[in-house]
Amino acid sequence: MSAIELTARSVEDAKKTAADKLGVDASRVTVKVLEETKGLFGKVNYRVLAEVIAEPEAVAAPAPKAEAKPKAGRGRSAKAETAEVAAEPVVEAEPEAPATPARGRRKPEKAAEPKVAETSETVEAGEAVETEEVEATETDGADYLALVNGLLGNAGLAIEAQISSLQGRYVNLSLDGKDSSYLVGKHGEVLNSLQYLVNIIGGRKFQRGVRATVECNDWRRRREEKLTKQAAEIAAQVLERGEEAVLDALPAFERRIVHKALQDIPGITTYSEGEEPNRRVVIGPAE
Repeated sequence: MSAIELTARSVEDAKKTAADKLGVDASRVTVKVLEETKGLFGKVNYRVLAEVIAEPEAVAAPAPKAEAKPKAGRGRSAKAETAEVAAEPVVEAEPEAPATPARGRRKPEKAAEPKVAETSETVEAGEAVETEEVEATETDGADYLALVNGLLGNAGLAIEAQISSLQGRYVNLSLDGKDSSYLVGKHGEVLNSLQYLVNIIGGRKFQRGVRATVECNDWRRRREEKLTKQAAEIAAQVLERGEEAVLDALPAFERRIVHKALQDIPGITTYSEGEEPNRRVVIGPAE
C-alpha cells in the first residue's frame, strides 16, 4: 500500500499517523488536504490523502571491461580483445494509485485501523469513560428533563420536553409544541446538535455516566428505520461483490444503529474508521 486516506486534527498529525500505518518514515510521506471541516466549539478536522514518495532505485555500476587473453596466430601478432558489459537499465515501477473513496472497495489484507464495533458504551466527544454498567434512574430523568426544558425556555421556543422512557444508561426525551418543527433541521442537524449540547452539559453537571436522547416529531424513529433498511441493502451488495462499503459520516448513535442492524447477518462484519465528526461505518465481508 502506497497511499491512504484518513482524518486528523492537524496536517502534521495526519502525516505522522499515515507514516505509522504505511510503515515508512514521515519524511517519505506527502499529504494533500482533501477537506477541512469545522465542528462544534471551533474544532477543525482535516481529511487528507497521504502518499509514499518512492525511493530512488540504485542503478547498478557498469561492470569493468574484461581483457581477453591474446590469441596466438601464425605469421600475425596477437591482439587484445575487450568485451564491454553494459549495465542493464533499471525501470522504476509507477506508484500504486490511491484507492478512490467510493462506496465499494476491496477488502484489505489488514484493516487500516482496528476494527472496533461501537456499542451503547462507545465513548462520544465530551463523555467520560465508564468502568461500570450504568442504569438511568428517575432522578436522572428528572434532571435531564429540567435541563432540556430550561434550554428550550431560554431560547424562547414554545416546546416542552417529556420523558418517554428510561433505557439502560439513556434517558429518552420527546419534544412537542408549536415550534417543534424548528428543532429537526436538514437531515436532523439541529436535533443532533441539541442532543450533543445536552449531553455535554449533563455529563459535566451530573457526572453519573447517564446520557440523553432527544426525539422530535418522530424523526429519530423514521431515521432508524431508514438506516436499518439501507444497511441491509448495502450488506447484500457486499456479500455479492466481496468488497467493503464505506458509509457517509454518521454521529455515534446512528453508527450504533447500523452495527446493531447487521450484527446477526452471516458473512458480514462492521467497524468504524476515522475521527469525529467524520467517523464512518465500514461494512465488509467477514473473514
